Amino acid sequence: MNAHRRRTARTLPFALALLAGCGYNTIQTMDEKVNAAESQIKVQLQRRADLIPNLVETVKGYAKQEQTIFIQVAEARSKLAGAVQSGDLQQMAAANAALTAPLGRLIAIAENYPQLKSNENFRALQDQLEGTENRIAVERMRYNEEAKTFNVAVRTFPASIVAGMSGFKPKAYFQGAPGSSQAPEVNFNFGK
Repeated sequence: MNAHRRRTARTLPFALALLAGCGYNTIQTMDEKVNAAESQIKVQLQRRADLIPNLVETVKGYAKQEQTIFIQVAEARSKLAGAVQSGDLQQMAAANAALTAPLGRLIAIAENYPQLKSNENFRALQDQLEGTENRIAVERMRYNEEAKTFNVAVRTFPASIVAGMSGFKPKAYFQGAPGSSQAPEVNFNFGK
């Protein structure tokens, strides 16, 4: 009986180390998937921010008197670019939502300028922007799924033990800013 206890005492730490190692590798893999998904959100938000100056310049050529909207778009774009650089998911979500209203007004200007509406460059930029909006939505969803998988792993046994010892914490979900689920109101009655 004594020999059995000694064998168990020797194999138990080995078995625990093996179990912990497997959980650690799994958590590392999940963490990398979350980080990759977050990176894709940043890439798409940056793509959106990069398309906007070309769109603004194209519209400016036809609608010089719409200076107020150009300034609003430029300010909102700058905030989005800063948020992407910060890496803070909530700040990125808020800045992305804040850009939607002035960008919507910019695109709506085309309705008042038939030549602009028919401009090939404007249409191409508008299509690219729409495609980027779709990519952002897909990447946000993908990130949230990866974060959910990671969060479940670090909160459930036995991975929760490994996660706690390794300093892993649940990941924040990428959520839209309050009110961002409602369509922006487009109003061209500046100062009236």
